[in-house]
Amino acid sequence: MIQKWLHQLGNTIEGALPDILAGRDSVVEKPDGSLVTAGDLHVESLVVDALARDLPDAVLLSEERILPEQRLDDALFVIVDPIDGTENFAAGLKEWGTGVSVWDHGTHLGSMLLMPELHERLVTGDSIPKLRSRITGLSSTIDENVRAALEGEGEYRIIGCAVYNLYNVVRGAYTRFLNPRGAYVWDLLPGIMLAAEHGCDIEINGEPYDGGYLDPARRHRVDIRHRYDLHPG
Repeated sequence: MIQKWLHQLGNTIEGALPDILAGRDSVVEKPDGSLVTAGDLHVESLVVDALARDLPDAVLLSEERILPEQRLDDALFVIVDPIDGTENFAAGLKEWGTGVSVWDHGTHLGSMLLMPELHERLVTGDSIPKLRSRITGLSSTIDENVRAALEGEGEYRIIGCAVYNLYNVVRGAYTRFLNPRGAYVWDLLPGIMLAAEHGCDIEINGEPYDGGYLDPARRHRVDIRHRYDLHPG
């Protein structure tokens, strides 16, 4: 049921792409310096409408509706980042996306990574292509940890969208995704759960991830490696 609902939601968001893109130029800087656009709010409104119609008992937790006092095991939660990579979106880049993760009293039901302008999508239960890569994706906040990672040998990409980065490490287009500064659950959980489904090695805050609850009130450091030996195909 949740897989079907996530695909329906993806279709709704993709179908509204012209209206979402029309909100690109309506930009407000939030108190923390990050951006929110009319496009972000439009995507969130589409999710709210879908929940009211199909999952009326669900609690929405999103970047624009932060409820840090509630635990993921308290209720049926739908965790959403309406537009991840808002800087990219507002700048006219196509590397932005929507992340959705559905949890029922602490049990993961399904997740989606959606990039409407790139026509890319991955939902729980979907198959993935067989890809190999030498590329490590890095978070876009440059600090001493990212600088240290860049000093190593290899190929690196800094794209500025967790949905894009997580999608690529899950399918093997990246060999690794590293966010040493940390991000919140709406940025990370959809991709983390899909990475777990597809056999990736996952560390959260320096420890192997056990598949359970992550505190929505704090940032979480992520290191995900694609397991090519477990890759389907």
